[in-house]
Amino acid sequence: MANWPPDPNKPPENSSNPTPNNQHDPNHNLPAQYPVAQQMGGREWHLLEKTLMASIEEQRRARRWSIFFKLLTFGYLIMIFLIMGRGCTSAENEMTPFGADTPHIAVVDVQGVISADDEANARDVSAAIEEAYETENAKAVVLNINSPGGSPVQSDQIWQTLMDMRKAHPDKKSYAVIGDIGASGAYYIASGTDEIYVNPSSLVGSIGVIMPNYDIEGLMDKAGVEDRTFTAGEYKDILSMSRPMTEFEEQHVESVLNDTHQSFINAVKQGRGDRLKNPEANNIFTGLFWTGKQSIALGLADKSGSLETIEEELDLDNVVNYTPVDPVQDLFDRFAIKLGAGIGSAVDLPSLNESLSGENGEMR
Repeated sequence: MANWPPDPNKPPENSSNPTPNNQHDPNHNLPAQYPVAQQMGGREWHLLEKTLMASIEEQRRARRWSIFFKLLTFGYLIMIFLIMGRGCTSAENEMTPFGADTPHIAVVDVQGVISADDEANARDVSAAIEEAYETENAKAVVLNINSPGGSPVQSDQIWQTLMDMRKAHPDKKSYAVIGDIGASGAYYIASGTDEIYVNPSSLVGSIGVIMPNYDIEGLMDKAGVEDRTFTAGEYKDILSMSRPMTEFEEQHVESVLNDTHQSFINAVKQGRGDRLKNPEANNIFTGLFWTGKQSIALGLADKSGSLETIEEELDLDNVVNYTPVDPVQDLFDRFAIKLGAGIGSAVDLPSLNESLSGENGEMR
């Protein structure tokens, strides 16, 4: 193939004349049986060659991307299998949190609404509290609280876990650190710890129970909407918004809420004990809330401080978080952090700032 591509201006090797039978063609046209390359000028031939090479390069590029995506899919499947395998291991074989092999402060987060469908649910939080108490190197347990409350059932289950663990491990002290807010069910949980730390501006308290309900009968009449709800049981529609409640129904609902409220009050009294300052006269159990500074004066909290305050008091700077995390989300979070760090290290920030700013410090 050394003679490929052929020179379009050179006659075939087996012929010494440009035309067969040694006849001169006055129009300078090559016969049809000559190769295509000889019928084309040099410019046309190079254009064809360039087109063919571009097509080959495009095929190579498509093949490389195909291999890349296949490898990416394969890696993703491997990652899913590893996560599923880890999730299927028994509790005895689960890895302890990083740093738990040395003396530390065990932290459990109670963040957001407390409910069975949210991160602050009794199952996960209680399991984390139990693990923290049962870990030998955990010298103290801290609940990091920032929550407006939520389900009384979920709150009570977490509170009960705290009380049981305190009884089983009397030498291990527990703390609640309230951030922006620790109200209602969140305070219910906090009252189960040995000490409560707050920020002077935290919102604390709201020891009460609420069941929202609305009467939209008049609005339905104006809109021409008719209620056709069917019931089996005289009071099955007791919370219906399309009719007013009877006096008996109001009394019944109040009795249910009062019973739940009393359980809340008993839990707070058991957890706080004599530290509460004249709760009846100070309306502590009426659903009111206070600042962190006010809550200390009322005995709802003990000290002003944070997690760092507890670290200094216990002379421990090793903090280990026991809060359960979604392994898939944690993996992607770690990947995003490493990716961001890699991009940040690759970018020359001073040069970037200089290119974005003019001589007078104005954006270009």
